Amino acid sequence: MRFQYDTIGERFVESKTTAAFSAADTHTLLGALDALGGVRGLDTLDLACGYGYNTRLLARGGARRAVGVDISEEMIRLARAHGVIGGDGVGALEGAVGAVRPPGAADADAAGTAGTKGTARGADGGTATAPAVEYVVADAAKLPQMGPFDLATAVYLFNHAADRSALHAMFRSIRANLREGGRLLAIVPNAGAYPHVDWSPYGVRIVDRIVEGDAPLLKAQFLTQPPADFEFREWAHADFAEAAVEAGFSTVGWQPNRTPPAEGARDEAYWTAYRAWPISSLMTCTA
Repeated sequence: MRFQYDTIGERFVESKTTAAFSAADTHTLLGALDALGGVRGLDTLDLACGYGYNTRLLARGGARRAVGVDISEEMIRLARAHGVIGGDGVGALEGAVGAVRPPGAADADAAGTAGTKGTARGADGGTATAPAVEYVVADAAKLPQMGPFDLATAVYLFNHAADRSALHAMFRSIRANLREGGRLLAIVPNAGAYPHVDWSPYGVRIVDRIVEGDAPLLKAQFLTQPPADFEFREWAHADFAEAAVEAGFSTVGWQPNRTPPAEGARDEAYWTAYRAWPISSLMTCTA
């Protein structure tokens, strides 16, 4: 499980930019960041960063520091290879996943764009100094002290904890890197869907569930061309909450997944069906 994204590589990029479930996750995360007042001036940590999509969104939103962490060397290589994405580039990616940007995003374009520190082209055609984006290969259960940070995001991180010990270690490592009052926003899978729900129309398919260890193992596919096999653990939300409290988070909350506005083939009926049993929920924690 640890090295599976080294093999998936570019197909993860394809899934992120085309799959409907990723569109919903991005819409949910952007809405949560907006509700917190945005990230301008904050030190931010993006865990399970993959090829750096959300890390660059944090930087583009005005974060003072944006650090992406992933255990996969291939994902970090891809993140670094993407380099500086200007206003139009990130906007195109957001459009590809159907993300709706929060109010003030246009101001962030004018202030700067996400990428490695340097000069980048803003949405107004001028140039601005982009905030620093750092990428680190590290195990989230054994994070070095890189903070303190004001905000951590974790999109599909905790479901890759192989056992309860690793799950608790992840939350402890994140808590140790957050300031008092810092926030954790995590997109986590909802348990119990397989075999009752078919998520194929939304870009992912669960093909098997094996009861073993501390949490069942789910075997799945990103429905890319060709499909990319991956697997993860089916932890219950209560397991995540228990680990967060044990790690020292003072509050733990849950919010339902939000979906983008209906458009084209992804009409209201399409998203209504998804909201009836979405792939994920948003977990919010305060340090």
